[in-house]
Amino acid sequence: MDMTQLFKALADDSRLRIMLLLQVMELSVGELAAVLDQSQPRVSRHVRILAEAGLAERHKEGSWVFLRPALPRMDHPAASLLDRFLRQDDAVGSALAAQHAADRTQLDAIRAIREQRAADFFAQHAGQWDAIRSLHLPEADVESALADLIGDRPLGRLLDIGTGTGRMIELFAASADHSTALDRSPEMLRLARAKLQHHAAGQVDLVQADFYSLPLADQGFDTILLHQVLHYAQNPQGVLDEAGRVAAPGARIAIVDFASHALEELRERDAHARLGFADDQIAAMFESAGFDLTRTRGLSGGTLTVKIWLGRRHGDASPTLLHPQEQETPRKAAA
Repeated sequence: MDMTQLFKALADDSRLRIMLLLQVMELSVGELAAVLDQSQPRVSRHVRILAEAGLAERHKEGSWVFLRPALPRMDHPAASLLDRFLRQDDAVGSALAAQHAADRTQLDAIRAIREQRAADFFAQHAGQWDAIRSLHLPEADVESALADLIGDRPLGRLLDIGTGTGRMIELFAASADHSTALDRSPEMLRLARAKLQHHAAGQVDLVQADFYSLPLADQGFDTILLHQVLHYAQNPQGVLDEAGRVAAPGARIAIVDFASHALEELRERDAHARLGFADDQIAAMFESAGFDLTRTRGLSGGTLTVKIWLGRRHGDASPTLLHPQEQETPRKAAA
């Protein structure tokens, strides 16, 4: 990294304000323009200078571009120095400190806008989602069962494939060192961003990508979740193969989905590519992707049975495989 370029990039109050804001949360170019009260072209120029200096990085979600600090991801020694500098009011000057306080107030308005957009989306699609929920037991029961199966051991580096609204990250981020929420839909990622925006900056990454081609490093994750995602895949084996590639040795994977069923209307109405899965299907796909099936649980409370399959990546020193007779039988929802 060219340190001269780095310091030149920071020799501007607007760019310092941007770096201060990115310490709090990821922001789009449009959102930064609103906070700084500057035109988008001007903000884009500042962003380009920060990116070229290695201080910020851009990632695209649909037609939107979001910014986040780059130095911590590079494990660069300047990261901690810059962080201390940006957080010391005396160092950055009282005028800039006062400006940052005003900028933080503007961030609250941005959070409110994001949450309102999310509420509008939910209201628009509530009927569709309620129709599916009516076929199985409440989501709270499924989430409780998943948390019980995962247990209370640290999750390490957590990846939620097909994050949707970000609910799984919301539930489990506190037990993870770092969380990555991935979805191919920019609309869903904006919902997730609204839900997860109160997490500390850098604690959660949101990534737009297809689950057949994860833009993630090999063996980079310790826990992988696919919650009500696999039935949308035309090639579920391809999804699990990618999960296997990014799973560290001994990593755990949890799939929440429907047991095999015959409700063709879900294929026609809701674009389900697969009408659930049988245990032997999941076991075979796990094996091919490099996982051992360790536990299963069935949750019956309506027309559909929700299944949870827990697996572990090959290479764990002490796998906890269960024999078929030890696997858990489907549970009925409480009356």
